[in-house]
Amino acid sequence: MKHRLRTAALVGISALSLTLASCANDGSSDASSNAGSQANSSDAKNSQASGGLEVKPAGDYNPLERDQIQDGGELTLATTEMAEQQNIFHANMNRYTRDVWTKYNPQLSLFDGDGTWHPNPAYLTEVSDEEVDGKTQVTYTIHPDATYNDGTPIDWKAFENTWKFNNGTMEGVQVNSTDGYELIESVEMGDDDKTAVVTFKQGYPWWQGLFGELVPPQIQDADTFMNAYIKQVHPEWGAGPMKVENFDPNGGTVTFVRNEKWWGEPAKLDKITLRAMEDQASLNAFRAGEIDATGIGSRDRYNTAKEMGDAVDLRAALRPSTFLMTINSTAPGLEDKKVREAIMRGIDREQLAAIRFQGLDYTEDLPGSFTLFQTQDGYQDSFGSVIQYDQEKSKALFEEAGYTMGDDGIYAKDGQSLSVRYVTLGDSPMVQATTSAIQAMLKQVGVDVKIEERPSSDFSKVTANRDFDLFMSGFSSSDPFGVAYFGQIYSSDSELNKSGTGSPEMDAKIEQLQQIADPDEQIKRANELEKEALQEFGIMPYANGPDMVATKKGLANFGAMSFGVVPLENIGWAK
Repeated sequence: MKHRLRTAALVGISALSLTLASCANDGSSDASSNAGSQANSSDAKNSQASGGLEVKPAGDYNPLERDQIQDGGELTLATTEMAEQQNIFHANMNRYTRDVWTKYNPQLSLFDGDGTWHPNPAYLTEVSDEEVDGKTQVTYTIHPDATYNDGTPIDWKAFENTWKFNNGTMEGVQVNSTDGYELIESVEMGDDDKTAVVTFKQGYPWWQGLFGELVPPQIQDADTFMNAYIKQVHPEWGAGPMKVENFDPNGGTVTFVRNEKWWGEPAKLDKITLRAMEDQASLNAFRAGEIDATGIGSRDRYNTAKEMGDAVDLRAALRPSTFLMTINSTAPGLEDKKVREAIMRGIDREQLAAIRFQGLDYTEDLPGSFTLFQTQDGYQDSFGSVIQYDQEKSKALFEEAGYTMGDDGIYAKDGQSLSVRYVTLGDSPMVQATTSAIQAMLKQVGVDVKIEERPSSDFSKVTANRDFDLFMSGFSSSDPFGVAYFGQIYSSDSELNKSGTGSPEMDAKIEQLQQIADPDEQIKRANELEKEALQEFGIMPYANGPDMVATKKGLANFGAMSFGVVPLENIGWAK
């Protein structure tokens, strides 16, 4: 079995499908032109939120053709942090790495809001797949003018480089994910340098999730891959309609302007600016007209946007994300599976979901899977079949683990009280309410919860170092092929698996899962394995929810994307 090394972004799901992102900001930086995933159908009960605001399953982002969009203008957005690691393929990337990377690097895959995949014609003039001797073979024909900013051609070698760094065989490299790439047998030149032929070791149904982004061929060794993007970007290795004008990680800003070396249709916008902000600051900035869009996924943010009247557009779509609690199994006292199960059984997920959706007039069934959404064919409520809220069962499990209730109402063992460190990020009222609820619920079952408040900008530090006992975050989906990335969530050596749970036995079963060529059979087996993996009690889903975004009037091809990824050059202001 190959050894995998993965990490990703918490919200923080492409082999980069799963990313971690903070859930601390009420969606304040959730407005994105580069989300992505899949929905096959809509659920009627999910169709309305916020007093009648329609939640559209296929995205709500004012799609306009280029001739309907002004030439010029600027777009200023908030982001939660300027991520320390700016390499989107690196183990420690997160959602905010993606926010920057996608503004100046090749963007080969596009998605409609309903999850339909398209090759980006600015980079790929043709993509075809066929079965050859039982193996999936995909041929990518690269645009003849496609070139990196430093003059290096984008050719088959960029595909080969992407595969080599992501297939799990390169020493000293920690990648976001090897899923899919490790099943590739070869990447070779086709008829010429501008043709890449990718041959898998078997039939592989999720190939459209790979090569959406490329590891620049200028990255040739592990040291460059691991360190070149720490607190810095590389405009010369970019290739797109916009380029980096200024990057200030300490000041928390990055600006992009039109790229004179771009061979495609010119960007409609003159400039895009990202500014790192705390939750309340971003709301104030939107109200003051200092930023052009913001997430409104909480009562306060939504009501503020409504009060702005006709000056703004309110957009809502089904969110390809899962909010969750992670229990760090490597923390003292939490290595015992019974203790982790007891903590989960002591938490009322419905109450957490109600807090997240308070004031939005929105309800949904509790999520039960990290691989498929409730709107996707094949979804099953795996979590609900494994664990239910039950405070008495929770107490019984603590006692089975050797704990005794003290006079203070807190369990103790060997003279040590059962105390857990719950790390929170940001200043949002939703986070504060969630924190209070969890602290109260766990006290009722005999757990002392110590709250450690950190700024939103500490997100990367907290997740990369697993500096928590309990942590609320989310998995955000960037393509529709969630089952392909089962290993990102549940493999014992996956850095996205911040709980530190898993086993060699489960790793072997995941390897076998990936060998299944039929997509329906793979989904069926994934559902079986997920029930088993969730019995490690490392992660607990509690909400998906609507993606709700407020934008200034007239912003086109931007907003609540659902599963959509649109060409960067087509974002702009309506005529």
